[in-house]
Amino acid sequence: MIDLSEHLVVVRGGGDLGSGVIWRMRRVGFPVVVLELERPLSVRRTVSYSSAITEGSILIDGIEGVRVASPEEAIEVADHGSVPVLLSREIPRFPISVIIDARLAKRNLGTTMGQAPFVVALGPGFSAGSDCHAVVETMRGHRLGRVIWDGSAAPNTGVPGEIGGASAERVLRAGSGGELVWTASFGDLVEPGQSLGTIDGAPVRAKIGGTVRGLLLPGPVTPGLKIGDIDPRCDPSALRQISDKARSIGGGVLEAVLVWIGGETR
Repeated sequence: MIDLSEHLVVVRGGGDLGSGVIWRMRRVGFPVVVLELERPLSVRRTVSYSSAITEGSILIDGIEGVRVASPEEAIEVADHGSVPVLLSREIPRFPISVIIDARLAKRNLGTTMGQAPFVVALGPGFSAGSDCHAVVETMRGHRLGRVIWDGSAAPNTGVPGEIGGASAERVLRAGSGGELVWTASFGDLVEPGQSLGTIDGAPVRAKIGGTVRGLLLPGPVTPGLKIGDIDPRCDPSALRQISDKARSIGGGVLEAVLVWIGGETR
């Protein structure tokens, strides 16, 4: 029987989609370490392990994420069943079996097949067989969560997937650069045109009605940056639930890793 605890998994990026991966890997028994930025760009912060960077800890569906101060502490926390979140742009030098690039940058930020025995990347910007060993599809549709062993995921269209009949209009983007301040809170029910905050005093308005489920951390933003998300389904109870998309992608990554382990150990 395969001992999953012997395979350390490092996930680069703890946003909501990456957190679906992190949760699935930890749930089945893999020790997982998350690498994040000092100011994470996660929007769905209530279901993102990246929130441990600013909050100290976060509990997602029974699995806790905890900010740690060093690679040594990360290994200790991972071995005890929680998810350590380490502030690091570089991959620490400890024995890693799997690296997962979950930063969703839509381009390769330097991930290579040589960084670990098995490397998985999420979404467009990577080619399985050259940049990494496997790519997992992130575009909504019949291919969502599919493992690609040769080639690339669907190209980025720039159009968000449809939820509750809404697509691009549900996503809030910075209309200009400046200092972002929110007046809205997670779970608020809002109406079209309602002001949710400001960027250098200019209002940020909802384009549709629904539940506020995504708010970028307040602070400086650049034009076009995704800063928020409105869920038109008006279900505040979903605020702290991992999305169907994140779970599907997590399932794809788990499949890829188990196939690799099975091939390695046969």
